[in-house]
Amino acid sequence: MMKLMRAALAGVGLMFVASCASMVTGGPLVRPGEPVGAIDVYNGSSATVTSVLISDCSASTYGLNRMPEGTTIRPGQSYRFTVSAGCWDIMAGYGMSNGYAAARDRIQVQPNRVTPWGVR
Repeated sequence: MMKLMRAALAGVGLMFVASCASMVTGGPLVRPGEPVGAIDVYNGSSATVTSVLISDCSASTYGLNRMPEGTTIRPGQSYRFTVSAGCWDIMAGYGMSNGYAAARDRIQVQPNRVTPWGVR
């Protein structure tokens, strides 16, 4: 009986940790079994975008940088992220001559469509 109780408590603890992790990371960009679309991040600024944070709208934070290590988006370029269809919060960080700036928005991604989003 005690082993069963420990196993149940361990399972509950793992579920709690997993749910907290997705709140911090922003959750997976593609959720299994859901239709997908894409977010096309266009850099219309004169600075280089160094980070793009994307999270499910229900997450408590914007999450972590979703660009591969060493990847940036130079002025006039874009980078595409495949995501599950639905509501996403997005934030991009980029350097400015007077410091660092961020652009943020909430967007709705449709299945099988590309949703453009720009940094200005």
